[in-house]
Amino acid sequence: MLAKRIIPCLDIKNGRTVKGVNFVNLIDAGNPVELAKRYAEKGADELVFLDISATQEGRQTTLTMVHDVAEQLNIPFTVGGGINSVNDVEALLKNGADKISINSSAVRNPNLIADIARQFGSQCVVVAMDAKCINNEWIIHLAGGTIPTRKELFHWAKEVELLGAGEILFTSMNHDGTKNGFANEALSQLSKTVNIPIIASGGAGTIQHFVDAFHIGKADAALAASVFHFEDIEIADLKQVLSTNNIEVRL
Repeated sequence: MLAKRIIPCLDIKNGRTVKGVNFVNLIDAGNPVELAKRYAEKGADELVFLDISATQEGRQTTLTMVHDVAEQLNIPFTVGGGINSVNDVEALLKNGADKISINSSAVRNPNLIADIARQFGSQCVVVAMDAKCINNEWIIHLAGGTIPTRKELFHWAKEVELLGAGEILFTSMNHDGTKNGFANEALSQLSKTVNIPIIASGGAGTIQHFVDAFHIGKADAALAASVFHFEDIEIADLKQVLSTNNIEVRL
């Protein structure tokens, strides 16, 4: 059995790590390079960096930051935000990123998923899905959750798998930043819908929430931000509890 992964997420805006609730009311959470180094030392399995304003501002993710992070890390990291072409991906990988995450550009041009997978391998392609449950239907949103689409989460998940995505990062906008737990029912349904790994995101507040994401949600990895940034949960403590709950983790 593959070990379940714990992934701190760093939302980047203007070169700083930020955190909000339901995608708004952002507050500063620190220097991304310093945080990245700290998480690697504390036992994180991977990291995700999302430049949350890159798409809205029509620019690429800052390559300097990616390069600086790569110099400090010995664990894989994923970068997302403002990626619109194979050339954008190539630049990020050359500067040290291990995977890339696309959301808005994947919805607007689904063939981009296939193009990236063909050139760099499916393992490099993480499709991020920010979804909000509206009238019992999970609707995909773009540009940092600001633009609703007509795409439904589970249909879109199946589509990206067929196009060659290697992983799905599902963030519940309803749960994001609330610390009330992950969207476990939706996670479980996602895991039944596709055969590629699912990263749970949105709602982590306690160690039990992670246990539930793996046991109930059937997630392959769990991602969180504020509980790690503000040291509400220590990764070592989290992994010990997961292990005692018969969840395979890298200790």
